[in-house]
Amino acid sequence: MFIDTAKIFVEAGRGGSGCVSFRREKYVPKGGPDGGNGGHGGDVHLEVDGNMRTLLDFQARKHFRAERGEHGKGSNQTGRDGKDVVIRIPPGTLIHEAETSEVIIDMVGAGERFLIARGGRGGRGNASYATSTHQAPREWEPGELGESRWILLELKLLADAGLVGLPNAGKSTLLARLSAARPKIADYPFTTLTPNLGVVRFGETHNFVLADIPGLIEGAHQGRGLGIEFLRHLERTSVLVVLIEATSPDFEATYHILLEELRGHDPRLLEKPRLVALSKMDLVAEKKIGAAFLEKLDCPWCRFSAATGEGLQELVELMWRAVAARGR
Repeated sequence: MFIDTAKIFVEAGRGGSGCVSFRREKYVPKGGPDGGNGGHGGDVHLEVDGNMRTLLDFQARKHFRAERGEHGKGSNQTGRDGKDVVIRIPPGTLIHEAETSEVIIDMVGAGERFLIARGGRGGRGNASYATSTHQAPREWEPGELGESRWILLELKLLADAGLVGLPNAGKSTLLARLSAARPKIADYPFTTLTPNLGVVRFGETHNFVLADIPGLIEGAHQGRGLGIEFLRHLERTSVLVVLIEATSPDFEATYHILLEELRGHDPRLLEKPRLVALSKMDLVAEKKIGAAFLEKLDCPWCRFSAATGEGLQELVELMWRAVAARGR
């Protein structure tokens, strides 16, 4: 199951309270104060785990609490600090304030860590209140509360290139042919219900990550079909690869439908480099099909068939050039 949003509660530990204590030793009936300070409460950290791909773990667990600090003790013993909690999240997770939806941080790189809730400070024991004129203090301080908050996690896939097309345009078949990814493939619309990632090799030493999202239909950015749930995953891609079936009755109309859905979700998507590919060339007899449409484009284009392998090498080369030009 692919889960790309989650709401969780994080609570840092409370600091331990200070201690009220006086030295009691043989032959020292009135020893001075020796109450130690409380330990600090544990912090809550977020850390990017490069092996995670979804937020599924947060469906079962939504509350994360760090350990409270230990109370201070006599003989000037400071309480033990509370243990921290580290919450592991996938690369490409945006962290929002739950109440305001304000972005707190965008966590991308594996190993990146962020303090999301700070533990409370430990309270002072009575030894900290002793002065030359106040030699037997009984004052002490309770530990401070740790920070707590509800936060929203939003996952946006990290990919170099993203496949865009109508349902059943051949995106999943292409991803399966070019990589080790094995998305569900069938000859009917909306076979892909979740985003898929695959690593595509180019030459002996190069590779890039290709993303396949569910097909878009007209009105997807307004909630129609499945595209609205996954358009966000195109925001991080360097290059958009627009697939149009070679059997389409109107290439230009299909192309503009897809561009309008991208524009409707986020106009900045149209600023990304893109290339156009006519898919399923094995289903048409005319090998120069769509020439009038393709030659008017202001971006690279090609024709291919994932079933026969025709044009795949050219497509991969075009994708790699576009990705490399973006400074991958």
